[in-house]
Amino acid sequence: MELYKGSPKDKSGREDREVRVYELLDSLGIEFERTDHPDEPATTMEACEKIDAVLDVKICKNLFLCNRQKTNFYLLIMPGDKPFKTKELSNQMGISRLSFADESFMKELLDLYPGSVSVMGLMNDKENKVQLVIDEDVLKEEYFGCHPCVNTSSLRFKTEDLNNKLIPALNAEPIIVHLEGEV
Repeated sequence: MELYKGSPKDKSGREDREVRVYELLDSLGIEFERTDHPDEPATTMEACEKIDAVLDVKICKNLFLCNRQKTNFYLLIMPGDKPFKTKELSNQMGISRLSFADESFMKELLDLYPGSVSVMGLMNDKENKVQLVIDEDVLKEEYFGCHPCVNTSSLRFKTEDLNNKLIPALNAEPIIVHLEGEV
């Protein structure tokens, strides 16, 4: 895997959702680095370890969740090495029970598939139906790593740009939580 600065020069063969990510980042003036790994899709946190080394960043867990009634949806971003405990997050958010949302909702609301969930998917949520939730530890890092709506490439940019440029452009007001990974 190699490290590249910015958008790929040749975007042929790339999915539209990925190209839209690069266009959004460029339009916001967010400088980023990326690595492509088409032969090794990042489908697990273990697979992300090699990518972490190339980008010199910790790729986060991105979990697509919903309430019991499947009427409220949440995108949780948390450190990849921290265990996720549903009860802990449910308690902090005052929701009786959270669970993983169905793939059909992920496709409908974020235009994403399992393994490619990322904050970048919120650009496809035109009606703001998905609430962004961020573990505070993610915001303490200098750099933020994520997928560009596909799991065959990965990005790194300043967490400051996530907070001050990307999240406002996505019209997302995040809920900040403190997860211990215990309960």
